[in-house]
Amino acid sequence: MAMKINVVPYRPECPTLFQGEKEKFSQVINEDNLINILHIGSTSVPGLSAKPVIDMLVVVKDINQLDQDNNQIASLGYLPMGEFGIPGRRYFRKGEDNRTHQIHAFQYDNMYDISRHVLVRDYLRCHEEARKAYAKIIIEGAEKYPESIDDYGDYKDAFVKQLEKDDLMWHWTNN
Repeated sequence: MAMKINVVPYRPECPTLFQGEKEKFSQVINEDNLINILHIGSTSVPGLSAKPVIDMLVVVKDINQLDQDNNQIASLGYLPMGEFGIPGRRYFRKGEDNRTHQIHAFQYDNMYDISRHVLVRDYLRCHEEARKAYAKIIIEGAEKYPESIDDYGDYKDAFVKQLEKDDLMWHWTNN
């Protein structure tokens, strides 16, 4: 059975759901390796429709050391999936077809992947028109590709890449 892509209106409990999982996760990994855990993705943007999956960005000192914590992470219900298509990342998902959380972990010096997640989140939080346009893309993608996470991702990819560019231009012209 494939994961059904379901987009729902913004859920105000998402920050609390993130915080609870952040606390659990930070207790099972090597604390000397952990730098930060951030709420990213659509559920981190107030007012934005999203798949009901909490995305977490974990920043560590040594990404290879994180692999040693896979058993402890799995004890929380996460499936360790290695890089899963992004070099230098460690990806974990919780809930299989009824996914509730996903973790994207990067080493602190992977500035490209860390910053693109955080900056797009912050841009969408600050720009209502971009947030509305992205919500439209998310909803359309889920309607067109309700059974294919790959096609759904491809559908919104160009928009997300443009968001990344818009955010960088906004950041550099306003700071």
